[in-house]
Amino acid sequence: MSRPLREHALAILRAALAAADARAAVVRALRVDGVRLTVAGAETIDLSSIDRVLLIGAGKAAAAMAAGALDVLGDRIAEGTITTKDGHGADLPRIEVWEAAHPVPDTRGMAGASDALRLARAAGPRDLVLCLLSGGASALWPAPVPGVSLTQLREVTDALLRSGATIHEINTVRKHLSRIGGGWLARAAAPARVVTLAISDVVGGALDVIASGPTVPDPTTYADALEVLRDRGIHLPPAILAHLQAGDDGERDETPKPYDAAFERATAHVVAGGRDALAGAARVAERLGYVARIVAEDVEGEARSVGEQVAQLAMTAVGEYAEAPLALLLGGETTVTVLGSGRGGRNQELALAAAIELEGVDGVLAASIGTDGTDGPTDAAGAFADGGTVARGHAAGLDARDALRRNDAYPFLRAAGDLIVTGPTGTHVNDVVLVLVDAVRG
Repeated sequence: MSRPLREHALAILRAALAAADARAAVVRALRVDGVRLTVAGAETIDLSSIDRVLLIGAGKAAAAMAAGALDVLGDRIAEGTITTKDGHGADLPRIEVWEAAHPVPDTRGMAGASDALRLARAAGPRDLVLCLLSGGASALWPAPVPGVSLTQLREVTDALLRSGATIHEINTVRKHLSRIGGGWLARAAAPARVVTLAISDVVGGALDVIASGPTVPDPTTYADALEVLRDRGIHLPPAILAHLQAGDDGERDETPKPYDAAFERATAHVVAGGRDALAGAARVAERLGYVARIVAEDVEGEARSVGEQVAQLAMTAVGEYAEAPLALLLGGETTVTVLGSGRGGRNQELALAAAIELEGVDGVLAASIGTDGTDGPTDAAGAFADGGTVARGHAAGLDARDALRRNDAYPFLRAAGDLIVTGPTGTHVNDVVLVLVDAVRG
C-alpha cells in the first residue's frame, strides 16, 4: 500500500525546525543558579560582579533568541537592541527591535547596526554584553566603512549573491567593508565581558563566518577579499576598490586578529546548527516507520547540480541501502549562479532540478527547505519534487527545463502545487533536504 509521502514529509520537516528552535536553544545554553550564570556548559559568570547585562543581536532568528535570553535572565537584562528580517520581529521588553531588508541591505539595517555599536561602546568593564547571532546578520547589519556608501555596498552584495559565491567568500568581502563584522563589535564593546551565542547556518559552523563574525577574530585579509572579487569577476565601484587596495597595501587597519586585546574577555559558542535539525527529522521519520539515514551534513555546490544528485540518490536508494521505506536526510547550503531573470531560491532550484530527473518515477518524494522559512526573495521556504511535478507544471502551460534555465523555479513550482510555505520559523540553520522512498517504479 502506498504511503502518504507528502504528509509524512511535512511532519518530518516540521520536526527538523522544532529540533533547531532558536528560543529553546538559548534557554538550554543559559542556566542561572543564584548569582552564577553558566553559559553553554562551558563557562561560568558571577552575576554579582556584573553591573548590567546588555543584549545585542542580529539575524533572522534574533527575536526568538532574545526571547530565550529573557526567559532565563529576565530583568537582569537592562537594555538591548536587535535587528532582524522584515516579518521576523517580536515585542520584547527593554529591547529595541529593528526590522530590515534581507539579503540586500537597507537604511533600516544601517540604523540597527549603528544602535548595536552605540550600545556596545556604552558598555563598561563591569558590564556583560550578551551577543545573539544567527544567519542573515551580515546583510541585516550593514555598517559601511567611511568612503563607501550603502548603495555601493548593496551593489557588491547583489553581485556576489548572483555570482554563486559561497557564504565564506561573501563574508570575507563583507568583513572588510564593515565597521561591525570581522571582530569590530568586540573591539567596540571592550573592556566589557562579551559572550556570544550563535545559531549556525554555515557548513562547519565556523564562528568567524556566522554573521560575519562580529565578536570573534577574523582570519581573512584584505588580500583575500580582493581575490574573491577577482575570482568571481565582480566589477567594483571605485570607492570599494580603493578601500580594499589601501587595506592590502597596509594603509588601513586589518580586521581584529586573535592577539587583539578585544578578545581577552570575549567568548563565543554555537548553540544550534544543521546537525540538530537533521537529528530531529530522523527521529520523527523513524517513528513514522521509515529507516532514516543522515547521508550528509555538508552539502554545497550549485543547487541544480545537487538537485540532480538528490534525484539519483532517490532512484538508487533501495538498492544502495537494501531497506525500504527510506528517509534520507541531507544538510548544507547550495548556491545559485544567476543567469536568468526569473524568481526563486536555491531550495526551489534544487527541487526543480530534482523534479526533472524524477519525471515519471513513482514512490519517491524529495523536498528542500530553508529553515528560516524563506528561500530567496520569495514567500516560500522551499519545494517538493516528485514524479508528477513536471507534468503538473506542463498542464499549467509551463516548461520545467525552460524555467530552470531562466532561474524561474517559483512560478513553475507554484503552478505545480509543490511550494512549501511555512512563514517565519524562529530559527535559521542549514538547509534541509529530505528524500522519502516508498518503492521506486519508473
